[in-house]
Amino acid sequence: MAEMQNAPSADDMVAEADTGARNPSAAWQAKLIIGTCIVWSLFQLYIASKVPGVLAQATGMNFFANIVAQARFVHLAFAIMLATLAFPLFKSSPKDRIPAYDWVLIILGVASCLYLIVFRFEIGDRPGLWSSTDITVSAIGMLVLFTAVYRSLGLPLVIIAGAFVAFAFFGGYSEWARNITNYGGASLSKALGHYWMQTEGVFGVALGVSTTMIFLFVLFGALLDRAGGGSWFIKVAIALLGALRGGPAKASVLSSMLTGMISGSSISNTVTTGTFTIPLMKRIGFPAEKAGAVEVASSTNGQLTPPVMGAAAFLMVEYVNIPYIDVVKHAFLPAVISYIALLYIVHLEALKMQMQGLKKAGRHIGPVLILILFLSGFLFLGALTYAMILLRGVLDGFMTESVYGGLVVVALLYVVLVYYASRYPDVAMDDPDGPLEAPRLTPTLLGGAYFALPIFILVWNLMVRTDSLERLSPSLSAFWATVFMIIVALTHRPLKAMFRGEGLGGSTVAGWNDFVQGLILGARNMIGIGVATGAAGIIVGTISLTGAHQVIGQVIEVIAGGNIWVLLILVAIMSLILGMGLPTTANYIVVSSLMAPVIVSVGAQAGFIFPLIAVHLFVFYFGILADDTPPVGLAAYAAAAISRGDPIKTGVQGFSYDIRTALLPFLFIFNTDLLLIDVGFAKAILVFFISLIAMLLFAAATQGYFIAKSRIWETVVLLFIAFMLFRPDFFLDQVSDKYTSASGPAALELMASAETGKELRVIVEGPDFDTAAIRPTTIILPAIADDAEGALSAQGLTILPDGDTLAMDEPFPGTPFFESLGNEYDFYGDTPVQVTQVQIENERLPKELFFIPALILLMGIVLIQSRRATQPAF
Repeated sequence: MAEMQNAPSADDMVAEADTGARNPSAAWQAKLIIGTCIVWSLFQLYIASKVPGVLAQATGMNFFANIVAQARFVHLAFAIMLATLAFPLFKSSPKDRIPAYDWVLIILGVASCLYLIVFRFEIGDRPGLWSSTDITVSAIGMLVLFTAVYRSLGLPLVIIAGAFVAFAFFGGYSEWARNITNYGGASLSKALGHYWMQTEGVFGVALGVSTTMIFLFVLFGALLDRAGGGSWFIKVAIALLGALRGGPAKASVLSSMLTGMISGSSISNTVTTGTFTIPLMKRIGFPAEKAGAVEVASSTNGQLTPPVMGAAAFLMVEYVNIPYIDVVKHAFLPAVISYIALLYIVHLEALKMQMQGLKKAGRHIGPVLILILFLSGFLFLGALTYAMILLRGVLDGFMTESVYGGLVVVALLYVVLVYYASRYPDVAMDDPDGPLEAPRLTPTLLGGAYFALPIFILVWNLMVRTDSLERLSPSLSAFWATVFMIIVALTHRPLKAMFRGEGLGGSTVAGWNDFVQGLILGARNMIGIGVATGAAGIIVGTISLTGAHQVIGQVIEVIAGGNIWVLLILVAIMSLILGMGLPTTANYIVVSSLMAPVIVSVGAQAGFIFPLIAVHLFVFYFGILADDTPPVGLAAYAAAAISRGDPIKTGVQGFSYDIRTALLPFLFIFNTDLLLIDVGFAKAILVFFISLIAMLLFAAATQGYFIAKSRIWETVVLLFIAFMLFRPDFFLDQVSDKYTSASGPAALELMASAETGKELRVIVEGPDFDTAAIRPTTIILPAIADDAEGALSAQGLTILPDGDTLAMDEPFPGTPFFESLGNEYDFYGDTPVQVTQVQIENERLPKELFFIPALILLMGIVLIQSRRATQPAF
């Protein structure tokens, strides 16, 4: 029972990091915190619904609808109030009561936010001409926000945001910074007004996304967890994988992946699943540090798992300017490959330690049958989706709004699933110190299958689009899924009691408690995100005010020496270091705002055209990995509190398991097939299986074990095979030129010879607008057969031939390359901007041919190691 006795310390860690460690002894103070959480959650549901418009129309009072437009200010007011109520200011501050100074901070913080609503018309009449009251309110608001960030997230984000504020005030005094950014400094009035009185700073894009999207997804996850969905995920994972070799560890990976879909916090995910899985792992033979590390590695990766990814994924929608469905599509393959590779790493660990799985009553389920079950599940969901589309199509012929018919079908399906669930015991977590047995799959699966319906509704709304059905926005998708989840939370217990012939009183009260606790948990989980996005807005606001990103970008670029590999490694290290002290959301905002343009620019100079989504996912991945990076990885400390292992060793071991995740960003930024960019269905299947084999081989190499313990040369060969599978184009480039190139007048001839629509790589070189240094960049444009000038002019580009030189005129504002060329190069200096080279990709052998020698090598390793194997590979 020692492990279970230690679990509360992990819960305390979650409270300190995520939800607030203060627990007032005075009943009215405790009720105030709870009541504020409930009101905040209800407010977010209100602004996401159609109720504001209905109320405004019914009462004739525009206030009910106007508050939706002012929701960012209310959102931050709630976040500041709850941060002040729930998180003590210092470690020595009282945790059993709310001190007087906190009441003062609450009043000042809430008043500073609501000031922008009450006096919005007066503020609108004096844009940029801020009154002394405006400046005073802005200064107070900023200070209270910094205090809220410090108490809920710690000092690092305060220091970083404070450094950017300092640059806004004092950066103009630096001649070096002034030469790079042309920023002359800002007055107190201009800077504070920029940060607080408009939507360029604190109340910018990040806080807007937190208000409209992130809160609803977090609330959905909290309600699902409180209703019992989280426990169901864990029990299903144990029932499915527990009897396999090293089963509890494999169940930890699967349950963390499933829980990660509804949890935005790796620490919370670690404690939720780890409280049950870590003791089981220890009992079958895993050392404490390895048991904790498996949980940490799987929980930190939970934010990578579509369809509900970490909060930063929703910010990507705004920053990259693509639909959320595209973010999910691009993130899907890397996430799945990463988790399967972690399952394989766990399997190899079990092989090395010669472990067995849990005992299980009934039929034994082997790996092949499990794979068939997984595939059957996906096929069933696909068939269900297709059936619903057909049903909606049929109903369209009889009903004006076929959605109501679809709702009736979903309601009936829910009742049927609850009826079948009522025939089995309620899904509840077993005692991890009890018998080492895995539950049976069928009763466990059917006992909570109705929890899958809200997730199906969410995925349906996010992804399904036909000629007659529109795909919903992420916020609306989350709203309707949350509404259905509320219905499930309130009704599943009473319905099961009714089907069992039991009394409804206790189950109805329990359902209501689940609903209320879900509202409270959802709001508590949003405190850190709410204030973090506000503070991150300060950083983004400073960048828009001063151009500070150019200073940091130039420093990093100079250190990297224009080498894209060095730059990417520096960005990865920067993300990991910042992630030790910042939440994933703030880390992503900071690094992507500062470094994404630099990566794109340096990549273009080196001849790489990186899609913006690939760059942002690169930053996102390393921000998440920071949660288990020693010495500050909080998820590792939470896992160690449960396993009673050493937190540093747990973090080091967890990071060693996560090397495969750290490798993926370097792969997909150069091989965008992994992100399913311009990839058809058949090729996507090939990419998945080849990439999966390559990642499994990489995992085997890092573990020093494949079919048997690997010799050093075998490990090297496995790494070589993995590289050949991941980057077959590297080897093709060694035997065949990728491009036909031409310079000067011949470049125009080459452009004219290309077929219409074929990609032309145009390398432009000229003096940098800020530094006057000559640097290249690469742009891509479609060819027009027999018309080189037409292809250029279609993109707003004009070439002025002068002997062997192809000088370029400045693109006009509004044309496709104005931002990447017009704002980056000095077109009026002594040295002309010119096209130095044009490249067209050659028709070559398919790069997939290099899979053949790679697979032959793999067969050789399999044959060699099979002779030394002392136990079955599976």
